[in-house]
Amino acid sequence: MAEGLKDDAKPHLIFTYGTLKQGFHNHKLTQDLINNDDAVLLGPYITRHSYPLVCGPYGIPYLINLPGSGHRVKGELYSVSTRGLARLDELEGTSIGHYERLPVDVMNADDDVVSVEAQAYYAHRSFGPAMWERNGKAGLSEFTEKEAKGYVKRQDRPCQGRAILEDVRHFVSGM
Repeated sequence: MAEGLKDDAKPHLIFTYGTLKQGFHNHKLTQDLINNDDAVLLGPYITRHSYPLVCGPYGIPYLINLPGSGHRVKGELYSVSTRGLARLDELEGTSIGHYERLPVDVMNADDDVVSVEAQAYYAHRSFGPAMWERNGKAGLSEFTEKEAKGYVKRQDRPCQGRAILEDVRHFVSGM
């Protein structure tokens, strides 16, 4: 762990690559964590290795745990408290198998020299590889405003009674 990166009160390093980043829809949660001293932005980071980053149903971004495929992914690194981590896990649906929080090596985007181990929210292994296939094995190096235009907020999604995992299964099956 690089010096100064991990505060004992905020022991979890979380790499965000999608809607939790500054300027995107779910950043309101990240900002709330910062405002309540449950998170600190450490800056722009990039994955050390390449990974698939794709958009799924409703324009939701997914990092897929297939190192060596895709591109090095640009995002932001946060130091997060345990309480803040629980709130992120809830948003990302880790308890229902939507995302899973797993290790990722990242490097500061400005110097690209020192690698640190963080965690990121990956598409759950039950559908991640199929999501990569469904996207024609074509991924992004960064979730940008262009991709964000395709993002549909939860309250605006059709079939409110349906679980997101059902929509993911329909998406990967091409239905």
